[in-house]
Amino acid sequence: MSVRVLTNTPIRTFTWKQGNSAHAEPEKTETAPARGKGNSAPPLLVPVAKKDEAPVAQIVTADGIRLPMDIGTRVQCRWRDGSLYPVRVIERRPAGDTKGVPIPEEYEYYVHYEQFNRRLDTWVTIVEMDVKSAEQDDTKKRKAEEHDEEHAEFDPNALREHEEVTKVRNILKVELGRHEMDTWYFSPFPPEYTTCKKLFFCEFTLNFFKRKEQLQRHLRKTEMYHPPGDEIYRNTSRGKTAAFFEIDGKKDKMFCQNLCYLAKLFLDHKTLYYDVDLFLFYVLCEVDERGYHIVGYFSKEKCSEEGYNLACILSLPAYQRKGYGKMLISFSYELSKKEGKVGTPERPLSDLGLVSYRGYWTRELLAILKDPTKNVMSIKDLSELTMIKTEDIISTLQHLNLLAYQKGAYVICAADELIENHLKAAGSAGVVVDPAKLIWTPYNAEKEYANFKG
Repeated sequence: MSVRVLTNTPIRTFTWKQGNSAHAEPEKTETAPARGKGNSAPPLLVPVAKKDEAPVAQIVTADGIRLPMDIGTRVQCRWRDGSLYPVRVIERRPAGDTKGVPIPEEYEYYVHYEQFNRRLDTWVTIVEMDVKSAEQDDTKKRKAEEHDEEHAEFDPNALREHEEVTKVRNILKVELGRHEMDTWYFSPFPPEYTTCKKLFFCEFTLNFFKRKEQLQRHLRKTEMYHPPGDEIYRNTSRGKTAAFFEIDGKKDKMFCQNLCYLAKLFLDHKTLYYDVDLFLFYVLCEVDERGYHIVGYFSKEKCSEEGYNLACILSLPAYQRKGYGKMLISFSYELSKKEGKVGTPERPLSDLGLVSYRGYWTRELLAILKDPTKNVMSIKDLSELTMIKTEDIISTLQHLNLLAYQKGAYVICAADELIENHLKAAGSAGVVVDPAKLIWTPYNAEKEYANFKG
């Protein structure tokens, strides 16, 4: 993962309006023209069948290796640390501007390092490869050997189709505010943006541009220094001020669609919803004198029949390992407590998602079991106190070996020393959410429908 902080970003300051609201709107110290239109609404994108590659001239090296190498070839390739690792060629292209027939030795290859995650796939040349080790891939043998633990819960056929469509990253870098981030995965941006290696995002409106000059013109016009929607939470902790905005996908469709485009660059198996009307988005921001800076977000269905309290979650790479991911999970359950509804994240969970959630569930459940003032008699009691689904409680306690099944009922077996050890292994709670700072009214579908009819 590569994140760079840009030091030449212009600084704009604002001051707070005086008023009774705890979450007053910021007032800029400078005036600006009216906001521009930004990006147009994106069309519904359908994967286009790949055109057959034009015939290319091939040569055979002294070692009997054909160049350019075929897609599917396995070869040893040099990694950043200088060591050689096995890779598989996923795609190839002529290097640079070629006139006439491409030169076989000057092809670039998009490779997957078989021991690493897909987000580390990259373009290389034969200079980084041990060409002598090249061998044609046996597709049947590879499928038999493949065992992807990270996506074990996903349907294998859907997984293969997804990886075929998204196998090559189209956008390599994004600039968002003061941060330049290397992307991890493919995202289906509108066709006119797919040839760009780097996109420039406005960190307040999430409009994106091909060139830095376009972004700068947009920033001179924009009057927004925070996401749209309603600010429902703000608190200062560890010297940082964090704020949450609730954004209705129906009311602020363009912002939410652009947020999905951005998120897909860092999420592998996220389904990109163009019909964002059915979702609420909760955007986490860091607040300073320059405005509100997007840290991450989670989304949830307005009305989930399965009781899901979270559909998708992301912490941007520039803000990872700072406790914000744990804060997003914790905040989703604080909303569930406010609603009085038991919640659970949408399935399937990736292995990393399961680790994050299991850490949260462990800390919440064991903190209650450890507290002698809490009169916990059953799994149902734990669920009512935490709004964690009973199935998640059972699986977590079983994972910790704190649950036994005796005479047709579950029995919690939790010694104080064992609880302390598990709490220590679960790690810190990250940035803590203060429920007293949450000013929020749950979504009312009946009221929305009445407004629609009226």
